[in-house]
Amino acid sequence: MENKWFTISVYSENNVGLLNRISGIFLKRHINIESLNVSKSEIDDVSKFTIVAHTTEKWVHNIVGQIEKQIEVIKAYYHTDDETIYQESALFKIASGLLFDERQIQNIIKDNNAQIVTVSRDFFVIAKSGRRNEIDEMHDQLKPYGIMQFVRSGRISVTKDEMKISTILKEF
Repeated sequence: MENKWFTISVYSENNVGLLNRISGIFLKRHINIESLNVSKSEIDDVSKFTIVAHTTEKWVHNIVGQIEKQIEVIKAYYHTDDETIYQESALFKIASGLLFDERQIQNIIKDNNAQIVTVSRDFFVIAKSGRRNEIDEMHDQLKPYGIMQFVRSGRISVTKDEMKISTILKEF
């Protein structure tokens, strides 16, 4: 089996320590968590973990099985990139002088469908949402001009097919 990108969605109660136990499941198998996001879900009082890993389907199947054994976990799913709609967000902090002195910076912002979210005397901040490779490409374009700070969020995603979690919860 070949390694592929998988997005794991975990629906759970919001309890202290669950994230530590989930990360331990990956650690024991020497599988790196490439991206992690935790937020409230479409269901009241239920949190959603979105975890991205690069592994085989056999390993991701085993990981999801172990995650589901955690008492606070309601349900866990895994999906390939083709089965989800996903994005990440990034912020780039750049020296203000470059915004006006380097015309190419404005072209990079425009060509990448990015936005300037704040401008001050010393710096400006660009926001970019998109797929990881799009953000990486923009990073590579801005790097020669000097990036003062850079941060990227974890993946957020929804599945193309209906998730049965709401139906499962109604059964309880």
